[in-house]
Amino acid sequence: MRRLKHLCAGLAIVALALSGLALPARAEGGHCARMRSVDVPGAETQRASCLDDLTTAGTVASGHTVPADWAGLSSTLTVNPSGVPGVQVDGYFPDTSSTNANNGWNHDAQFVLRLPDRWNGRLIVTGAPGVRRQYALDATISDWAVAQGYAFAATDKGNTGAAFYRDGTEPGDAIVEWNDRVTQLTIAAKRVVRQKYGLPPLRTYMTGISNGGYLTRWQLENRAYLYDGGVDWEGTLFRAEGPNLLTYLPTALRAYPDYQAGSVEAREVLLGAGFAPGSEPLWGYHYTYYWDLTQRIYREELDPGFDGATEAGTPFCRSGTPACDADYDYFARPAAVREAVARIELTGRIGRPLITLHGTLDTLLPAPTDSDVYRDLIAGQHRSFLHRYYVIADGTHVDGLYDAHPDLLRPILPCYRDAFERLDDWATWRLRPPADGTVPRQAGGDLANSCSVADR
Repeated sequence: MRRLKHLCAGLAIVALALSGLALPARAEGGHCARMRSVDVPGAETQRASCLDDLTTAGTVASGHTVPADWAGLSSTLTVNPSGVPGVQVDGYFPDTSSTNANNGWNHDAQFVLRLPDRWNGRLIVTGAPGVRRQYALDATISDWAVAQGYAFAATDKGNTGAAFYRDGTEPGDAIVEWNDRVTQLTIAAKRVVRQKYGLPPLRTYMTGISNGGYLTRWQLENRAYLYDGGVDWEGTLFRAEGPNLLTYLPTALRAYPDYQAGSVEAREVLLGAGFAPGSEPLWGYHYTYYWDLTQRIYREELDPGFDGATEAGTPFCRSGTPACDADYDYFARPAAVREAVARIELTGRIGRPLITLHGTLDTLLPAPTDSDVYRDLIAGQHRSFLHRYYVIADGTHVDGLYDAHPDLLRPILPCYRDAFERLDDWATWRLRPPADGTVPRQAGGDLANSCSVADR
């Protein structure tokens, strides 16, 4: 297939030459050429910097990233490229909220743009996973992307942190803003690329992890004209009629204390909620750091009336406690709650090629309640020809857990990088990726740095 790719690439170059069309060129004029021409449309504040290295190997030392933003998202065994010179633009769009303290700005709607000197003609856009900030994907996506020659753009989504639900006036407003901020950045980044390189991007891709995967799905459903494709890494599924986070996390919160106490029945309840057999060693960690907090803050965003004047419930309350999220029943709540979710829900009606990755041991967004459902939604919209779905055996929600469980887990990042190359082949050369399926755990080799979604 790779040989076929190169053959097709050669034929395409010849065809373009014969037709008099120009291929996207690498940046000309030396290091940080045309930096002064960069003006981010709509930005309230922007700061351009000429850097010797746009990767975290350089930006940590130069102060152009915040390691806390990306802590824990990748394995410490991941080998990232370095030594990529270019321009970084930091800034923010007008906004009324101030949860993001990065750069000393205390201002939301912050973004980062990275423009490598040697450009491959393409642009990657993403939004922060979870409730993190704009540098959250620096070690997982940006380092690799700029080393490959991609221009890179990321947004904090317009609100950050565990109290993101305070942004906006109506239930769902904060998440609606996430999608709006991605669209805003995509439009601006395309123009910046043209300013910097003298040409618009030949291909623009949307991608992201977790909530960033949700953003990818939503953009390809609702703003497909802006993109040529996307890679969705375990995107969050919001559906007004379910499933969604609020339909299964309360079950986990009710059952886990009994499971911890030795209840066999509680284990069966957790498995019935969608959590995979074999993921039990991860349940305690997820109960402590993910399940409880995630349920409370997303429920507060979409159903603030559940606990009255209390903000985001009572942490780790036991079933039976008044207004306890462990007893939350999404389907018994007023219709207004489902209306709030409907504002942000996914339909599966994608308009561009999309590759979805999901780990079998994801213990925050189980595949049976998430990507399996999304695959079926796409099929229901008769869009399966635009979709590929790869289940990564032993993958979990964050690759950082591989370091603590090397015999149980495997990182998804190397599979993601392989999938992204296949997306580019698909969008550029019409080389269709392998069919849907499960990518098995490798019997040996460097799990943290090697994977092929075709090896199955």
